[in-house]
Amino acid sequence: MILPQTYPVVLALMILSLVCLGSWAAMFKLAGRWRFELFYLDFAVGLIVAAAIYGFTFGNLGFDGFNFLDDLQHAGKRQWLFAFIAGVIFNLANMLLMAAVSVAGMAVSFPLGIGIAVLVGTGLAAASRLPSNTLMLTLGCILMLTCVVVAAAADRMLEIARHEELARAGRAKSTRRPSSIKGILLAAAAGILMGVYTPLLEKARGGDVGMGPYALTAMFALGAFFTSPIFDIFFMNLPVQGEPLDFGMIVNTSTKQHLLGLLSGVIWCTGVLAAMIVTSVLDEVQAGPVLSYMLEHSWPVLAALWGILAFREFKEGDARVNILGVLMLVLFLCALGMIALGPLNIAGKAA
Repeated sequence: MILPQTYPVVLALMILSLVCLGSWAAMFKLAGRWRFELFYLDFAVGLIVAAAIYGFTFGNLGFDGFNFLDDLQHAGKRQWLFAFIAGVIFNLANMLLMAAVSVAGMAVSFPLGIGIAVLVGTGLAAASRLPSNTLMLTLGCILMLTCVVVAAAADRMLEIARHEELARAGRAKSTRRPSSIKGILLAAAAGILMGVYTPLLEKARGGDVGMGPYALTAMFALGAFFTSPIFDIFFMNLPVQGEPLDFGMIVNTSTKQHLLGLLSGVIWCTGVLAAMIVTSVLDEVQAGPVLSYMLEHSWPVLAALWGILAFREFKEGDARVNILGVLMLVLFLCALGMIALGPLNIAGKAA
């Protein structure tokens, strides 16, 4: 299988992962008026197809003589199960995140949801191993929690501004101000699940019979693919927005929308595979721990910028909403930096 052997290639893969993970959801917005339940069926197909193509091409190339199928056969059955279950949990989390995007937009849903995921992941890591720098880690988590609160406040102000705009146009259904709790709860639920599945990937990767990046991505994609129709039944019959759907409505989808849905799955798979490859290379060519952590977790900022700049999700808001949007992104990046620096400082002292 092909694995990077130099630091510049590793850095390029990290940047590729950031761009892909921060951009795949933009395909949903580019598709126009399309329900996320239908979009996600194409996303799942694109994901499994891309995982198979990468596995049987790049996973079979190279000079080490250890190919994609060898990796799968070498891995233990428990590792298979861990990767598959991680894909299942991710899939539910990702569908909840897409539901939040359909209600609240990318600019709010990604920083809010992934901010909670970072908090959950950091808490689980701290519970399993004593943090190196408790103060730095705590301050980083406080900043991330503040970012989540600011994102929720921006969403609330934006909903009020939209309602007032409709009221002035005489198209408001009620004089009562709308509640933004639905999008916030969906993003929060997605974030909790996003933070939970990561330890399962570590178990699938670890040990003498751990899985390599291509096999791990394939089993992870299988878990997501096979559960997509199951979870979609729930979301179609109890929609977060609009009327209930049935699978037959997929035939009314345009070719452009199908292609964008498939492309989104390919883009996401590319980003995840690039991230998994980076974690599998030798320590000598790895980036520094702070840079690695920042590049690995800052993709929600790019997703939010897609929402703010490309799709103008804050256009109905006033200056306060724009200020909160900027503050949200700054807090997110600062929180990541402090969480990344915490363990590094103690590790240096311990050495």
